Amino acid sequence: MSDLPVFRNYINGEFVESSQQYESINPATGLAWAIVPVADKAESEAAVESAHRAFVSPEWARMTATERGKLLFRLADIMAENSDVLAAIETKDTGKIIRETRAQVAYICEYVRYFAGLADKVEGTHLPIDKQDMEVFLRREPIGVVAAIIPWNSQMFLAATKFGPAIAAGCTMVMKASEEAPAPLLEFARLVDEAGFPPGVFNIVSGYGQDCGKVITSHPLISRIAFTGGPETARHVIHNSAENLADVSLELGGKSPVIVFDDVDVDSMINGIVAGIFGATGQSCVAGSRLIVHRNVKDEILSKLKAKAESILIGDPELMETEYGPLATVAQVEKIERIVAESIAAGATLVTGGKRPEDYADRTYYLPTILDCSNVEDASSVTNELFGPVLSVLTFDTEEEAVAIANNTRFGLAGGVFTKNISRAHRMIRAIRSGVVWVNTYRVISPMAPFGGFGESGYGREGGIQSLLDYMRTKSVWINTSEEPIPDPYKMR
Repeated sequence: MSDLPVFRNYINGEFVESSQQYESINPATGLAWAIVPVADKAESEAAVESAHRAFVSPEWARMTATERGKLLFRLADIMAENSDVLAAIETKDTGKIIRETRAQVAYICEYVRYFAGLADKVEGTHLPIDKQDMEVFLRREPIGVVAAIIPWNSQMFLAATKFGPAIAAGCTMVMKASEEAPAPLLEFARLVDEAGFPPGVFNIVSGYGQDCGKVITSHPLISRIAFTGGPETARHVIHNSAENLADVSLELGGKSPVIVFDDVDVDSMINGIVAGIFGATGQSCVAGSRLIVHRNVKDEILSKLKAKAESILIGDPELMETEYGPLATVAQVEKIERIVAESIAAGATLVTGGKRPEDYADRTYYLPTILDCSNVEDASSVTNELFGPVLSVLTFDTEEEAVAIANNTRFGLAGGVFTKNISRAHRMIRAIRSGVVWVNTYRVISPMAPFGGFGESGYGREGGIQSLLDYMRTKSVWINTSEEPIPDPYKMR
């Protein structure tokens, strides 16, 4: 163990020794590659208390919004300088291919810069109040200490969508990395330290739900919780927030539909579908996992999708030529194997994949998989989020039927439409119940665009100006400008 790199929790501006540690496994090799910490209850409480001290300290509380923005700009520059290091660590710890982690970390810097630029653009408002001799204006002030819980997939991106607006607003933070593959976020703490934030503004810990997650989501000093993960854990977070009445935003994943009409540019659409479901090995909250295709083009599209899926280059995620890597955990592969088997037993037809590749049978790889579920719309692969590379294909004849299938889910994060008919596209945009709709494209993001869902995909939005305001509270200020004394309230005029 001593030969492996060691990561530590970051509390009050210091890297602390934890009483518990464990070996993090590289999914591509199945071997331990790093030692990561486990924050216990005491460490977790110390992180929250540190964030609170920083929030009320003059060093942070009196810092101007412009100065906060400059700190975020500096952090973005340091992230850019270290993007290859962050990407390499994320690839080792999660199995995501290096070509994706490098591109993603580079673009994440733009998220940080976006919120850095917004830091001093938040303005108050003068109210034309209906009272004489009263001047009333509104101030926007930071909500307080934020608990941010980050999953292992795309963790630097999901962290930036939280700390960017929170820090720009003037909040302080406790960020909890997933107990699965926490190393990238723990490495990020080194960059925060280098950027020069006051101690306690950022606290970054890794730990398990009971001793870490529960503490930071129920602690009385927490004012807001930003959570990304699954619905089951989200219910615990909501329950915990009853202890402190903190604001909560939830981003919980989905079972996103992609509707394909028979007037599409098939080859372009195929690329969008493949990127949407097989990118990041399907381990994306917006994965387009339900393909709802017009019956007239189903056979052509299935044939081309099958050929494309079988041509994807599977290999070592640390090599730039690799197009497709492993899943993050053994448990995830086993879950996918079970659901695919259930779906086939129920009547779904396996088009391609459906097993581990022979060259990597002892690892957490799983082939790009396509299931024709047109005869079993309630198959397990259609109704459950697999968080893996499995595409369930359904068919329709009319727009109304396509919409009904798309909305037949408890989730509502994202959706896609492929058609050349602009009027039809607008009808679909209105009809699909999801927080994001892509037309003739898929899985595109920007810091300027809000992101979030309906139903069991959660509530609240990340990205855009509104996400910054969600980390602030409005204060109404009343000023009496009259020189007359306040009248006795018990004497009638």
